[in-house]
Amino acid sequence: MSAELISILVLVVVFVIATTRSINMGALAFAAAFVVGELVADLDADGIFAGFPGDLFVVLVGVTYLFAIARANGTTDWLVHASIRLVRGRIVLIPWVMFVITAALTAIGAVSPAAVAIVAPIALSFAARYGISPLLMGAMVVHGAQGGGFSPISIYGSIVNGIMEREKLPGNEVALFLASLVVNVIIAGVVFVLFGGLKLGRLGTVEAQDGAAGAGPEEAKSAESGPGSRLDPAKIATLAALVALVVAVLAFDLDAGLSAITLAVILSAFWPDSSRKAVGEIAWPTVLLICGVLTYVGVLEEMGTIDWAGEGVSDIGVPLLAALLLCYIGALVSAFASSVGIMGALIPLAVPFLAQGEIGAVGMIAALAVSATVVDVSPFSTNGALVLAAAPDVDRERFFRQLMMYGGIVVAVVPAAVWLAFVVPGFG
Repeated sequence: MSAELISILVLVVVFVIATTRSINMGALAFAAAFVVGELVADLDADGIFAGFPGDLFVVLVGVTYLFAIARANGTTDWLVHASIRLVRGRIVLIPWVMFVITAALTAIGAVSPAAVAIVAPIALSFAARYGISPLLMGAMVVHGAQGGGFSPISIYGSIVNGIMEREKLPGNEVALFLASLVVNVIIAGVVFVLFGGLKLGRLGTVEAQDGAAGAGPEEAKSAESGPGSRLDPAKIATLAALVALVVAVLAFDLDAGLSAITLAVILSAFWPDSSRKAVGEIAWPTVLLICGVLTYVGVLEEMGTIDWAGEGVSDIGVPLLAALLLCYIGALVSAFASSVGIMGALIPLAVPFLAQGEIGAVGMIAALAVSATVVDVSPFSTNGALVLAAAPDVDRERFFRQLMMYGGIVVAVVPAAVWLAFVVPGFG
């Protein structure tokens, strides 16, 4: 049995044990990385730790720390009220507002995880407050980020278009953008219907729901002007920190995690009482889970398992079948690893059969790009991990399983759908 196949089987075992026993999958994955790295791949400790996602670790810690402070001092309550006023209290519109905001951020140049890091804590705080499914709200945020993620001036769009130019493939920037936008809007619409979005319309407005919960007009009015909706110095400083985070990421291309943790430390220095408990609210189990799994994926990349699988597919003599399998590999691997890295690896693998002229390059690249990014709802991807970490007052193990199941459905369905829509007709 080849080393690559052994490493894949071990990953399956990790999933089985984690889902049947109450063991953190990240801890299992660290152990698997050690065993497979040392005994199968002949890697030393440095080689194993090369796959540790230090940047994602800082993003998860920094963003959850900053928004834990914002929750503690009431800033997220104020932002929820602001969102309510934006749509005149119509609860049914809030998920779509979050979709549009994250789509706009990525379309103008924000890295997808940075946009999700900014919007998800606000969106999920609103979901917790008004009984909206956290899976619905989290999926709307992530699909919004991916919907705008391939605009001609976006990070993903620039990277993919650059790869196509380097590989001398015909491209269409607008078609790539619209393909991702349309697919994510459709998925968001399906999620909205299936996970209770239509029921939100029957709730009417926030005031109506508060009234149904037993709050009369005077109480509702009091809540609207209560502590959560009034600005004080701590809230003003926290809002300034959130704006600074957006500016640092979008205007100065600074790291979202390092920026967030720096701003959190500054706020803690001025308001230690409200910030002290925030450290305990950092999503440490999620950090262990995500970092462990991605470290094992790094071992797979280091020992060549990812390239081995991709090259095996590209050797298939039927271009349409090879295209479908590449879309599935892109989706499956991207659910655990960098979407950009997967696109950078798979697009060159598609060049040989694209050169034969039997597959349209524009359609194939669009299908690959969408397949490799739409699965970022997986709790093992950066965006899914941020959603999992940002959700307040939830059973995290249950929410993790929900995200994993939803991500699995996306991996199973979307690559085939975009293959049928973009590749089979031969666009480009």
